[in-house]
Amino acid sequence: MKIKSINLSNKLGKEINLNEKVFGIVPREDIVLRVIRWQLAKRRLGNHSVQTRSQVKMTTAKMYKQKGTGKARHGSGSVSQFRGGGMAHGPVVHSHAHSLNKKVRKLGLKSVLSNKFKSGKLIILEASKSDGKTSSLKKSLNKMGVNNALIISGNDVDKNLIRAAANIRNLDVLSHQGLNVYDIVKKENLIIIDDALKLVEERLS
Repeated sequence: MKIKSINLSNKLGKEINLNEKVFGIVPREDIVLRVIRWQLAKRRLGNHSVQTRSQVKMTTAKMYKQKGTGKARHGSGSVSQFRGGGMAHGPVVHSHAHSLNKKVRKLGLKSVLSNKFKSGKLIILEASKSDGKTSSLKKSLNKMGVNNALIISGNDVDKNLIRAAANIRNLDVLSHQGLNVYDIVKKENLIIIDDALKLVEERLS
């Protein structure tokens, strides 16, 4: 599997061999869905909570006598039937996170990477120093026909590139260590800087 790299001037560069085990598998939509659900579940705060009957501060005296009033019998006013009373079986603070096998998480990443390659939405960008100007980066992306993308950088992150990308809508920059299924799926194009490509393949092979 081969792909031509490209530079910020929209000129084709060297030919790069892609790892078939990472970029050439048959995408599994069911696995991708499982990984996204796992990611989003971990993000949930889980701090929703209500007061139960025991937590409501209210007198525990009987509301009125048991018989002779013609009304239903009641005890304390802190029960859920009355306004201001505690809720029965309400939500409590807890984590929504669940475990997911490491092999499944890897397969999810391989699936989305393979899908981007097969659909022609994968771009290998030659590492080059950015001038830090948003307008320059925007012009370069327009030449490539890209207006919605995720950029994956290597260990030596170009701070000027991050500064230039910060003000461009629908453009995110992530380190190769933070590569994840949800962020890839959210964006139309995936741009991997060439020095990060080997690190991504090592992580998933």
